[in-house]
Amino acid sequence: MAKIDPSTLKITDMRFADIDGAPKRCTLIKLYTNQGLIGYGEVRDASSRTYAAMLKSRILGENPCNVDKIFRRIKQFGGHSRQAGGVCGIEVALWDLAGKAWGVPVWQLLGGKFRDRVRIYCDTDSEGGGRDMGKALRERMAQGYTFLKMDLGIELLMGKEGCLSAPLGFLEKMREYRKTVFTTPHGSIDPRAMRGEAYDLFNTAHGFTGIHLTEKGLDCLEQYMADVRAEVGYEIPIAIDHLGHIPLEDCIKLAKRLEKYNLAWMEDPVPWQLTDQYRRLAEATTVPIGTGEDIYLKENFLPLLKSGGLAVVHPDVLTAGGILETHKIGDMAEDYGVQMSIHMAESPVACMAAVHVAAATRNFMSLEVHSVDVPWWEDLAAGLPKPLIRNGYIDVPDAPGLGIEALNEELIRKKLHADFPEAWAPTDEWDKEWANDRQWS
Repeated sequence: MAKIDPSTLKITDMRFADIDGAPKRCTLIKLYTNQGLIGYGEVRDASSRTYAAMLKSRILGENPCNVDKIFRRIKQFGGHSRQAGGVCGIEVALWDLAGKAWGVPVWQLLGGKFRDRVRIYCDTDSEGGGRDMGKALRERMAQGYTFLKMDLGIELLMGKEGCLSAPLGFLEKMREYRKTVFTTPHGSIDPRAMRGEAYDLFNTAHGFTGIHLTEKGLDCLEQYMADVRAEVGYEIPIAIDHLGHIPLEDCIKLAKRLEKYNLAWMEDPVPWQLTDQYRRLAEATTVPIGTGEDIYLKENFLPLLKSGGLAVVHPDVLTAGGILETHKIGDMAEDYGVQMSIHMAESPVACMAAVHVAAATRNFMSLEVHSVDVPWWEDLAAGLPKPLIRNGYIDVPDAPGLGIEALNEELIRKKLHADFPEAWAPTDEWDKEWANDRQWS
């Protein structure tokens, strides 16, 4: 390849490949340039490529090295959770291109690194009781992982008599909707399943569901946690997630029951927007509280940090605003004495974006990987060490950009999502999408 001139680099195209099972549906992005460089990005798991495609006309012809300029142009089109996927995926690809153009890793562009390897926390699924989960976590420890996470919530109580109270029929309807939407191939979902009573119940926020834990339910969850600790001991950190849509008062009851089990954090107990409820929960328990994977932009973390309701911020690079915004969130959290861990349930592209943020952020603790049991996951990207995760850590790369030399095109073709059977198809229909984007008169 001819010598790259960063000053004349221009974006010429954007294309996508949707894959399944990494561990969820992931939309990979390629940004093409006039000098042959390709930047890799990714739309947030279980999101839509449309969030990125609609921004193509707004970035064509721009110099990708002007990352912050382009981000400020497109960030108005992002939103919380999966709605941020397009903005963040493009931002990641811009950093990849900038690093490749200037010949340095992304962490160097962020100001340098605080660590040479990034600690991984391994999210783990298990069926059965607490002893089964404990054995699954013990296997992770044997693989070298030094930080763990597991689910602990009302899903474990479904079907157990006397553990939950709710309006009769409510829980059954929620499970019916979940089964329909989350296990049915995307292209075969009946649009009618996306509305109606089951949909409304599933999308009812925690405090409005009427679901409560009974004393028996609290006993069962506490015993589950006790059984886990009996298997793995108390020395290794364990975070818990997916409590279920229960109100604040039940979260407080459960947190108090779990204090003795030395939790790393309790994740997303109530919707992140309810700042006062986070403050009340934090004041009622010694269990550390964490949230952030659905929050877009640093300013939306600020009320929670000011409230004292968080011990851990937990952004996802593909929702928070991308690489630089996540780095800024970590720095802001440090000002409030709050630790940062990073949520990540996506492909190696998003993983490496998070690795660079983690390397460059002082108060970082651990990065999630949710694909340890996906045997082909790390084969999606070439140029990275094999195995990528060694003894519970990922080494921080010194290669330019994200450190990914190329994507495994043969593997991508094998894993393509049924709705998008062609990888990197032309997206010319988005080249001239236009609107008056200015937000003032």
